[in-house]
Amino acid sequence: MNPTANHDPAEIARFDSLAQRWWDAHGEFKPLHIMNPVRVGYIDQRTHLNGKHVLDVGCGGGLLCEAMHQRGAQVTGIDLGQSTIEVATLHALDAGLNIRYLRESAEQHALQHLGHYDVITCLEMLEHVPDPASVISTIAAMLKPGGHAVFSTLNRNLKSYAMAILGAEYLLKLLPKGTHTYAQFIRPSELSAWVRDAHLDLHDITGLQFHPLTHHCSLGSNVEVNYLMHVSKPLV
Repeated sequence: MNPTANHDPAEIARFDSLAQRWWDAHGEFKPLHIMNPVRVGYIDQRTHLNGKHVLDVGCGGGLLCEAMHQRGAQVTGIDLGQSTIEVATLHALDAGLNIRYLRESAEQHALQHLGHYDVITCLEMLEHVPDPASVISTIAAMLKPGGHAVFSTLNRNLKSYAMAILGAEYLLKLLPKGTHTYAQFIRPSELSAWVRDAHLDLHDITGLQFHPLTHHCSLGSNVEVNYLMHVSKPLV
């Protein structure tokens, strides 16, 4: 994979156009603000963030990066959106947080960071790139032996289409229309296969339930819509 090729310019532009509203907890990214504490809790429980060198791939405006930094991690965030990275950088500076942000793809970042990270996160990003398997294999290459990765994405079925697109984008208007493309949703079996192809060990798959009417988020066994996956790189 060409290190500059694995992205959709329209997807980058769509999120970049919303960059100034990343930290508006009542705006277009409200669902992410609600999910963020639950997601970082899962990541910390599975990977023990304190003192770890962590990379967040597709970091957006820095919601997860800042939450992981607050749990003691040394965090780098990468994203291809120019305005998005600027917003993330400025927000961290305003808060006095030492987080490194770079405008790079995973493939570009890997050129200088093979075997570098203890933990890599990639949340709600795989369904927005042309070749998610390339991202996963690149993440595997950037992990230290024994390092951990956590992915999250959307399952592909009628329920996820109804909840994530019809419900969240069109009926409840929790997300901008066009945020998701159903054909790019990823079944757990597909993500598991890409993980195995990247020679990573699968440890856990957990459902992430976002309740749009109550604005409550929780973890559970139901992976029909959103789900998290924890994997690691073997020591040898």
